[in-house]
Formats: sequence, structure tokens, C-alpha cells
Amino acid sequence: MIYQIATEIKEINGAINLPASKSISNRALIINALSYSPYPIKNLSASDDTKVLEAALFSNSNKFNIGHAGTAMRFLTAFLAKIVGEWEITGSERMQQRPISILVDALSQLGAKIEYLGNEGCPPLKIFGSHLKGQTIELDGSVSSQYISALLLIAPTVENGLTLKLLGNITSRSYIKLTLELMAKFGIKYRWDDNEVFVPEQKYFARDLICEADWSGASYWYQMMALVGDGEVLLENLLLDSLQGDANIATWFEQFGVTSTQKAEGVVLAKSKNRQPEKLIFDFIENPDVAQTMACLCVAKNIPFHFSGLKTLKIKETDRIAALQNELAKFGVSITEPEHGELAWEGKIDQEQREENPIIRTYHDHRMALAFAPMALAGFNMQIDDPMVVTKSYPGFWDDLEKIGFKIEK
Repeated sequence: MIYQIATEIKEINGAINLPASKSISNRALIINALSYSPYPIKNLSASDDTKVLEAALFSNSNKFNIGHAGTAMRFLTAFLAKIVGEWEITGSERMQQRPISILVDALSQLGAKIEYLGNEGCPPLKIFGSHLKGQTIELDGSVSSQYISALLLIAPTVENGLTLKLLGNITSRSYIKLTLELMAKFGIKYRWDDNEVFVPEQKYFARDLICEADWSGASYWYQMMALVGDGEVLLENLLLDSLQGDANIATWFEQFGVTSTQKAEGVVLAKSKNRQPEKLIFDFIENPDVAQTMACLCVAKNIPFHFSGLKTLKIKETDRIAALQNELAKFGVSITEPEHGELAWEGKIDQEQREENPIIRTYHDHRMALAFAPMALAGFNMQIDDPMVVTKSYPGFWDDLEKIGFKIEK
């Protein structure tokens, strides 16, 4: 399936019911299971990733296929390692290429028994769930924060608790903070000193939880507001004072003339003035999931950029660095990787290489479709291949675009 994306609108107005936070929902599901909670999570994300994780946790089977859901793979691997029984977990072809040995090795140090059923170091896995005994584990802090969060979520239920020593620079620190702060809402005490986190053995306390709106989903509306000349949009259920690290983007977009105001119903975005930086230099080590949004925005507004802190993008749903290079090249844009985990563009567009109506491949990656589509506001007409990949995190995205005036031919 391919969607043709185009629009001639110059301003955006309206109210958007953003999806609930996938990051909060997935963590809350694991915590609810560990606390044997009788309370259903309110406003749970309707994303594919969350549905897959929820289905696995409520399944009567011991075999799970989580498709492209990396969070579900990592969180379930740690969770099942401490649930007595024999379990098998697999995923899509891409998932079977994504490394998980760092997490498996860490769990093995706690006494877990896990076997690789395919390629060494990657899913599918056979897990022999058993009692785990805590100790101090050293992990490279620059790897995916999902490994770290997976271990932290089960840490209170491990005998003697768990100490994690994170070596080197910590990638996506905000997601680790999100995990710990959400655990604290369920009664968990912890200590985080510099690069060491200690979670003692203790019990989760069941409680009600309402998931807030997703800031990663909000980033595409900030992107769109930066691309139009005027307008005001209410992003319902969004909180400026959020558990999510991506809430930082509210201040980033001030340099694009976009303001954010907290109201009872959510956050109101408004275009105060038309302005933009001459060049955007940014380290995404805390917020790598927003890198595609910002790269597409810069190209659409012809802003040179140099991004760093993107090493983890290579092990996502696809190699996101290569995917951005491939697809932005269809607009006559040459994106370089000056160093490992960096992206740069000098601001030049080769009109001879630019395709008039390119087909943008999404590589089974929801953020490719979500980040590219708003570029239509700057006159970049395009076709999106496999458009329903957005259901991984933002199922109603195309409906929301049509609501504000985008033309989408299906």
C-alpha cells in the first residue's frame, strides 16, 4: 500500500487527541504484572507495541511472537527470566537480527538460563524462568536504554536487589529516569549516584495509573507548526511537566517561533513568529527518537545541521541513519555521517537529483513515515510506502492529518 501525501495549507488550527505514551504504557504493563495489580491501566496506548506486550502478558501460551516490537522483546526477556517455566519468544525477520546478548548476559549473571534458538546473540530465545539473585552488574551506558530499563523493572523482585554500574556515556538517560520515576509511583525506593543505580529488594504496591499523552507523537505537531506560517493547536492530555524526556522539545522549538502553553485540556502550540536558526547543532544522546523529526524539519526549512549522539539509531527497527540518508537523497539532499553516530548536511539541494514525487520507503519503521509526511507543508510532495507502519506508535496519524487539511490519496 502507498499513500500520496500533499497539502496546500499555510496554517494549522484545531485539537488533536494524541496517542497515549507507549513508553509509559509498556513500563506500566510490566509493573502491573509484577505487582499483581487488580487495577487496569487507564488510557493505555493503542499502539501495536503495547498491544503485543499486553497480549503476551495475558496469554495462556508459553510462546510469543512480538513482531517488530523491540521494547516488548527486551522487557519480556527480563520479565520471563524470573517467571518459573519454559518460554519462547521470537519476532520479525528484522527482530531476529537485532542484538540482545547484552541483556541476556546480564540476566545470566543473575542466574537466568537463556538459550539462542537462531543466530547467536539475537532472538529467538528460549528462556527457563527461575529465581534470580541480585549482584552488581556492569553495563555499557551507551547501549540501548531499553536493556537497562528491562533490568531495572525486575530489580525490586530479585533477591538482594540489583546494582547497575553504567560505564561511559549514558545514552537516553531520560528513558532510564522515566523508568525509575514510574517505579517510584508504585512504591519503589532506589538510589542513582552518577553512573550507578541501586534498587533494593522490595515489593511493588498496586495503584491506579492514567497514562499521559505521548511526547514523541507530539514532536510531529511541533514539526508541522514550525513549517506553517500561523495557527494554534491543542494537543490534548499532553503535559509540559512530564515524566517523558522528549518533553524537552517544547524549548527546542522556541527557536522556530513555536510556543507551548499548558492548559487544563493539554498543551497549546502557537506560532508566535516566523524564525529559524541559521544552523542546528544538537546532541541527541538524551532524545534519539526525535532525530528523524528534526532531520526532516531541517531539510524542509533548508537549515544546515550537525547531529551527534545517534549511535543507537543503527539498532532500531531499521538502521535509521542509513534510512534517512537513502530517503532524503530522493529530495536531492546528501546527508553524511562524519563520525559514527552522527549526521550532517551543508544545506545544499541538488535539483538534478531531486525526484518530483518520490516514494519514501519506511523500512518497517513508524518514525520514517511520521517524520517525512509533515514535509508536505513545505511543498515536498511524496508517496509513503507501507503507511500503516504508523500503527506501531500513532495509529490515528493519517486521520489527524486529514482533519487539519492534508490530502491523502490511498
